[in-house]
Amino acid sequence: MTGEQRIWTGGCACGGIRYEITVQPGPVSFCHCGQCRKQHSHVGAYTTFPREGLRLVKDETLTWYQSSEKARRGFCSRCGSGVIWEGLGLPRIDVAAGTLDAPTGLHADRHIYVDFKGDYYEIGDDGLPRKASTDPDGGSTVVS
Repeated sequence: MTGEQRIWTGGCACGGIRYEITVQPGPVSFCHCGQCRKQHSHVGAYTTFPREGLRLVKDETLTWYQSSEKARRGFCSRCGSGVIWEGLGLPRIDVAAGTLDAPTGLHADRHIYVDFKGDYYEIGDDGLPRKASTDPDGGSTVVS
């Protein structure tokens, strides 16, 4: 595969949304914020990459929900799959890791917004860094 650029593909459960990612996606973050838990009925798992790397191949059922003044979420209006998290005005975009077609070749590298985790579970000892919303970076980035 020398000289060829990999393209990651994915979509919702019913096929109404299909996408391609043409740049290397970042590691997967497990988000414990209340909005992710409600959107995914548990923890959100997202990979982040530059916005220009996302190409919607099929978007007939893509619906946007303005989840806050800073972000919106793209989901399928037919099957309900949460697919995209878009921070408004940011140069990056996120897709739900579970919507990627296998094999992804990705790995998880952090838990974020752990101070908002649900009271019904504990975060296991998986060796990944844990970031809170009160951290200097707002909980979204692991600082080395």
